[in-house]
Amino acid sequence: MTNHWIDIRNSDCILIMGSNAAENHPISMKWVGNAKNKGATIINVDPRFTRTSSKADIYTAERSGTDIAFLGGMMNYILSKDKYHKEYAANYTNVSFILGPKYDFKDGLFSGYDPKKKKYDKSFWAFEKDANGVPKRDLTLKDPRCVFQLMKKFYSRYTTKTVSAITGTPEADLKKIYETYAATGAVDKTGTIMYAMGWTQHTVGVQNIRMMAMIQLMLGNMGRPGGGVNALRGESNVQGSTDHCLLFHIWPGYLGTPKASLVTLADYNAKNTPKTNDPLSANWWQNKPKYMASFLKAMFGEAATKENDFGYSWMPKIDDGVTYSWLDIFDEMYKGNFKGFFAWGQNPACSGANSNKTRQALAKLDWMVNVNIFDNETASFWKGPGMNPDEIKTEVFFLPCHTSVEKEGSITNSGRWMQWRYAAAKPPRGPKGDGDIMVELFEKVRELYEADGKFTEPIKNFRWDYVKDGKYDPHAIAKLINGYFEQDTTVKGKSFKKGTLVPSFAFLLDDGSTSSGNWLYCQSYTEKGNMAARREKKDPTGMGLYPEWSWCWPVNRRIIYNRASVDLNGKPWSPNKNILEYKDGKWVGDVPDGGWPPMSDKEKTKRPFIMKPDGVGSVFGPGRVDGPFPEHYEPLECPVPKNLMSSQRMNPVAPVYGTAADEHYSCDPRFPFVGTTYRVTEHWQTGILTRWQPWLLETQPQLFVEMSNELAKLKGIKNGDMCKVSSARGKVEAVAMVTGRFRPFTIQGLTVHQVGLPWCFGWVYPKDGGDSANLLTPSTGDPNTRIPETKAFMVNVEKLGKRRA
Repeated sequence: MTNHWIDIRNSDCILIMGSNAAENHPISMKWVGNAKNKGATIINVDPRFTRTSSKADIYTAERSGTDIAFLGGMMNYILSKDKYHKEYAANYTNVSFILGPKYDFKDGLFSGYDPKKKKYDKSFWAFEKDANGVPKRDLTLKDPRCVFQLMKKFYSRYTTKTVSAITGTPEADLKKIYETYAATGAVDKTGTIMYAMGWTQHTVGVQNIRMMAMIQLMLGNMGRPGGGVNALRGESNVQGSTDHCLLFHIWPGYLGTPKASLVTLADYNAKNTPKTNDPLSANWWQNKPKYMASFLKAMFGEAATKENDFGYSWMPKIDDGVTYSWLDIFDEMYKGNFKGFFAWGQNPACSGANSNKTRQALAKLDWMVNVNIFDNETASFWKGPGMNPDEIKTEVFFLPCHTSVEKEGSITNSGRWMQWRYAAAKPPRGPKGDGDIMVELFEKVRELYEADGKFTEPIKNFRWDYVKDGKYDPHAIAKLINGYFEQDTTVKGKSFKKGTLVPSFAFLLDDGSTSSGNWLYCQSYTEKGNMAARREKKDPTGMGLYPEWSWCWPVNRRIIYNRASVDLNGKPWSPNKNILEYKDGKWVGDVPDGGWPPMSDKEKTKRPFIMKPDGVGSVFGPGRVDGPFPEHYEPLECPVPKNLMSSQRMNPVAPVYGTAADEHYSCDPRFPFVGTTYRVTEHWQTGILTRWQPWLLETQPQLFVEMSNELAKLKGIKNGDMCKVSSARGKVEAVAMVTGRFRPFTIQGLTVHQVGLPWCFGWVYPKDGGDSANLLTPSTGDPNTRIPETKAFMVNVEKLGKRRA
């Protein structure tokens, strides 16, 4: 999230797309309602009419998997109708940059594509540079090779007629939404977007988000109050988990995981530290060597020295060219290439795409440890549907643990606010907290290594001075995440004693004199105390920043890239949207994204997008593996014979797995209907915590398949009938929910029906409650992140009989 929850109230227009916020993020709707009461227009686009739709001023439907077509049409409208914020776009984005002669786009493919490797050579998308190595620009935006002109040509193909034929959205609805949202390009207006898994879980998931970010940049909505691109996370601490490297490709603070070919820390820094010759670019990632050294110092303490690269060689590396994503891990596990697996606080037998494949993969392990609160489909996979325990060698260990409300620690919510929570209930005897389990496990691992270990340095030298008497201490961990001065040090003219908590990441060094478990969180727990525990209700700007309520990364900045909220002279684009202003030689309001003066001071200033090497927002994105502009491609499985935008049917670089469990079909009469998955308010994730609660189970007792009245009539199905829903990969039994919330689409002249299922059920409990909807979803995903494509796939629905009592 570039902004934060409360800031939604400052918006003039809120587009909720790829999200059912009213159902799944109900507290967020407080701020949507607040904005609406002040005159904001609420737009909702969703394949079905949801609780969010009922709160919207404008609602329309689109077929799942066609978001880029929908948004591409919006971009075409913005550019062709001159609705973009010209001064903002020219100065704060790369639309003025000139592209080199090798860039091109023909029939769905960008230049540089290798069909044998299914990979792009991104050097084809480079900018032209001047003699100093700085990208050439045309601030008039008239050069035919500038990003603006090439983008205008690119999206001119996305006419409302074509978009309607792809999405099934009526042209009149498209025009109304485009006109309404494009109005936020006016200097005194801002619009925001709220999205969730409905946008990300596609083979074009990253490009869905890129498309909206591009629109926000062109309208001048990034960095401004009531603007931004806001991701609605599925759990209270997903943002915090990501920040602290839950994902394989990053270390804490989004430091890229080293590849095996980068043998030394110097090799890593040379490869991964971006460079720029532009004097107006802050290029903040040039500080990466400081953050790397401080992170390694947090990992290995006094054992991390300059002489041993601060323990860099002791850290795990990823093999060059190998992806360690969820889909790839379970593909390898399915092939028998894993010995053991920890399923910690998760239920992959239900949550993973193509869950039958996941369950079969678990059966090929030597051992598995499942850490959770209740029995679940992963812990008991070996006795589930289609399983013969006599044929499964996997030894399963189940460790019960505390829930989140039974332990103390921090969460970082969707808006990047780190908030300290205390245990709300005393846990029962027996289960342990996750931290205590990890401490005990590592103590045993270290004991074994000391007795008979190879490559013992990482284990023996792992920093362990924050664990006292074998007990996990969340405060001690939080302090190390913030970081210490590891020796008496003078930085920026200030002297600090060894053991002092570092006041902010501006004081981190690359010489081993500082530690920080996560540079982004440096300032969260200082000598002043636990910043995340603050609960002061002052709001100096009146814009809902509440700077002393909890703490927000980075350095308590509530809206990132906020220097884009002012014009070149440091004045807010509009007085009614004032969170930051340059007055009397200093910035007043939110913590500025860098303390440099406004852009009018050419001698001292830096551009506002400080994390980008060029200092500007990337409307043209040459870093993505599937192209610098988002292009519409059909999902892996789709109901139409061709892509109306090109002869390239699906994303040309999307991963497709080739085992027997990965079958997929498009335009197959056996699977004629589009399927999608979603959540319900009553159950959380795969339902481990909620399916055991009788009051929640009473409100949502079993798996259902939601369908239109028209489809139900076509199939002879009545509300409450039991149905079989099947795909190329599996089948589930579900209760028919016949509603007017789904309606048939007209796609390329064809009538296309869509159905939806929640993914919160499983076979363990309740009895006859149904199984996971992910038994139907395919093993494919976005090529940048590998997030699975669980929001658009093909199924059949057949009546089985009356609902069981």
